[in-house]
Amino acid sequence: MEINGIAHVMLTVSDFEACRVFWGRLLPELGLTPLIDSADNYYCIGGRTAIGIQRGNVGDRFDQQRSGLHHVCLRARERQDVDSLHELLVEMGATVVHPPREDEWAPGYYSLLFEDPDGIRVEMNHVPGKGWLKKD
Repeated sequence: MEINGIAHVMLTVSDFEACRVFWGRLLPELGLTPLIDSADNYYCIGGRTAIGIQRGNVGDRFDQQRSGLHHVCLRARERQDVDSLHELLVEMGATVVHPPREDEWAPGYYSLLFEDPDGIRVEMNHVPGKGWLKKD
């Protein structure tokens, strides 16, 4: 058995209105199409996955060190997509934890790390070819 990617990611946010504005701008720019847009949920599909937010407890902000989600990483098709996303995030006034840079996580690993208005950390990376799975 082998999985075929991740079907969807749902994020529970404490400031739904601010997060709805943020994700409502970001997800369509990443090629995802809104499927649900209600008072308590925003859910988009595309790129063989879906990402959604749902209203949570007010004031209960994300804590990366608490048990549960550490961060979400989206895979870019091209290295330039990471740079383009960085430009968009700067335009949006988003919190950028680190701008695009190379790291040693895999051969050619190039990534950007940012936060949504609730402090949920999101990464976008590009790894050329098959990364660690390449055959020599």
